[in-house]
Amino acid sequence: MEWPDQEGRETRDEWQGGNRGQRKREGKYERRAYVRWANVGISRCRWDKRNRQATTQIEKEGPSENIGKEGQSSFQLQLRQLWKWSCGEGLRVGKQMRGAETSSWMKQLASSSRQGRHGHALHLFFTRLSLQASIAGTVDPYPASVPTALRACAHLADAASGRLIHALVLTRPALASDKVVATALLDMYAKCGLIPSARKVFDEMPARDLVVWNALLAGYARHGLPEHALALAVKMRGLGLSPDLVTWNAAVSGFAMAGDGRMASDLVGAMQEDGFQPDVVTWTTLVSGSVLNFQYGRARTLFREMVAGGARVLPSSATLSSILPAFAGVGDTKHGKEVHGYAVVTGVEQELTVSSALVDMYAKSGLVHEACRLFDKMAERSTVTWNSMIFGLANSGHCREAVSLFDRMLGEEATPDHLTFTAVLTACSYGGMVEAGKALYQRMRDERGIVPRLEHYACMVHLLGRAGRLVEAHDFIRAMPVEPDCFVWGALLGACRSHGNVELAELAASRVRTVEPENAASYVLLSGALADAGKQNDVLKIKRLVKRRRLKKLDGCSWLETS
Repeated sequence: MEWPDQEGRETRDEWQGGNRGQRKREGKYERRAYVRWANVGISRCRWDKRNRQATTQIEKEGPSENIGKEGQSSFQLQLRQLWKWSCGEGLRVGKQMRGAETSSWMKQLASSSRQGRHGHALHLFFTRLSLQASIAGTVDPYPASVPTALRACAHLADAASGRLIHALVLTRPALASDKVVATALLDMYAKCGLIPSARKVFDEMPARDLVVWNALLAGYARHGLPEHALALAVKMRGLGLSPDLVTWNAAVSGFAMAGDGRMASDLVGAMQEDGFQPDVVTWTTLVSGSVLNFQYGRARTLFREMVAGGARVLPSSATLSSILPAFAGVGDTKHGKEVHGYAVVTGVEQELTVSSALVDMYAKSGLVHEACRLFDKMAERSTVTWNSMIFGLANSGHCREAVSLFDRMLGEEATPDHLTFTAVLTACSYGGMVEAGKALYQRMRDERGIVPRLEHYACMVHLLGRAGRLVEAHDFIRAMPVEPDCFVWGALLGACRSHGNVELAELAASRVRTVEPENAASYVLLSGALADAGKQNDVLKIKRLVKRRRLKKLDGCSWLETS
């Protein structure tokens, strides 16, 4: 087939194997290639006047939050192309689908959705539309396929594709008035964080059942609006609709994730008064919320109450993966190993979330060999798993092994993210591998297209500073396209203290105080550098200044396991 422009040719090459690392891993479709491919394909289809009006409406009225200027411009361009371009020959892919029955195609779509292959499901949906356009010159989706495609968008947090489907829905009165489609639209917007859009769909629905109310309520809770979730539950009860267990769990989740444990507990009490007993979802939500807000003691207490207290609820794999970071955060390997034993007995050890959490727990606790043993046993590894292992090796002093593991990650066609590069740059810094670190930083930008974040800049300054290349580190900071934060300047200050450069230490300390005036650590480091240089009078001045400003350095701590 002929692709109409350079963008199309690049997308074809990417889809057909030009970049296997992004295209496919262990038989699962990755998101970037097919979504871009599908959007390019569908934007070539001929659209009638109704489609033009619908896409214009979405473009004008649809909220643009969480997309950013570049993404919003790209999306608006695609909307214009929906009716501007002609299909020509259409997308001649999936030839076996030309003669396939709709029921057969729907079975493939439903099967992909059930198996969690949401990327593949979305690919099938857009492929079908493209073939329709190439054969019949119009796009008319099978009604039952639209909710499935929207659920795929929700799981992938792909708001752009979801909006394209919404534009298509608005051109089909039967779809626009379908309650299942409207509920899927609301859920998609809510899970993508576009709460105003979700609320708009909710308000425009002529009839709302409990599923619809719960979808919006869960969206409020998931995105840090617990008060809105609670107000919606109260309104729902006022309209004569009784909340169910899903409603209560969503409300509890909102306050638990926001760190308001007291309100979450009060809601659990109200839930019991309403005749509902907390289930495994309720307890997992409470534990997860505590861990998310670094309330590790509360998380462990809740977990004990869940499994051994009055609740007697069996934890799920989600519960185990939620509680393990609480043990890792305080070095409690004893109870962490007990959870590991339970995972083995119940047969969930090899589930990706559980095994990843176990690797992270052992790595953070310094049990690197145990973490490596589990890591090598895993049948499937996510980017999070690789990151945990690389960080664990780096923090335990196995820096060259950490870099080797990063190379192995690339060799297995896993996709590194910004945290992966933070981990491997940390390993280079601790291991004194300056040139390797500089090369990795360059590869991150040039090959992977990852825009450096402040943590990457801090890693590079730390890398150069530990090697004694202080002037180069300072020049690196001056060349940064963003304003350095206290961690970037703090890395330089610590290096100046180690290498006795008082002049540069004073400069770095002044920058830290400008960014974060209450940071006592900068005064302590500068005082140490001055003391090493024999400038006792300046040290006394620093101490008087700290005392006058009533600054207090946070005490460090170490964890010791006792019987």
